[in-house]
Amino acid sequence: MAERAGRLEGKVAVVTGGASGIGRATVLCMAAEGARLVVADLNGAGAEAVAGEARAAGGEAISVRTDVGEEADIARMIAAALDTFGQIDVLHNNAAVTSAELLAGDAAIEDLDTELWDLTMRVNLRGPMLGVKHALPPMLARGRGSIVNTSSTAGFVGDGVYGAYGASKGGVNAFTAYVATMYGKRGIRCNAVAPGLVATPNAREHFDPALLEIYESNHLTPTLGTPDEVARVVAFLASDEASFVTGQVIKVDGGLLSHFPTWAQIHRPTA
Repeated sequence: MAERAGRLEGKVAVVTGGASGIGRATVLCMAAEGARLVVADLNGAGAEAVAGEARAAGGEAISVRTDVGEEADIARMIAAALDTFGQIDVLHNNAAVTSAELLAGDAAIEDLDTELWDLTMRVNLRGPMLGVKHALPPMLARGRGSIVNTSSTAGFVGDGVYGAYGASKGGVNAFTAYVATMYGKRGIRCNAVAPGLVATPNAREHFDPALLEIYESNHLTPTLGTPDEVARVVAFLASDEASFVTGQVIKVDGGLLSHFPTWAQIHRPTA
């Protein structure tokens, strides 16, 4: 990315869910682009480790242990950004329920535990709302800001499992459009990225290999996506290069939702 280094120079970015996966990749990508980072995660030690990686690479970063469903935690996260760096230019609402144990319970609706539904909405939808609520005042005071939410292809189509997760991401898509509409004339852009299945360590460890093969065969790219590939799109949306892009949900899915599944099955490479 050396040819594009510096496009976030002078900007301060807050990344939730920054301790692993797409969040970690985004922190390191933005730091390489010149941003100063606030790494927020429920895993405080993990957040500090990623902030340390950014610092070791020559960037500026702090960590804040944050439960995105707790308004007091979000307020403290934003206050830490302002106290340390004096401004907020970018908010990346990335934290989500992704643990294998919780997702395993997100199956048949007739058996769905309402507490699991509520937890999913608390993290995946309430979290972004709280982040926007508390990041908006300092952004509006400066007359500019970029908010990037992490949605999912699950927010566009149905599946046999993950109804709570998918519904929460559909909510993120709608919320993205509303924030963009309400605050665009005041200098605030709001977009979202919707990844397909990304080959994070968590996915590789917990997904059934047969299911991974099905997903991979239905992507139009040769392989599944990586956290770095999603992070680069987030960094673009955060930057001034995307100054005329707002209210959009960008699918970063290797073409997963652009075709009927039969196409990729018919054209699968043979050994």
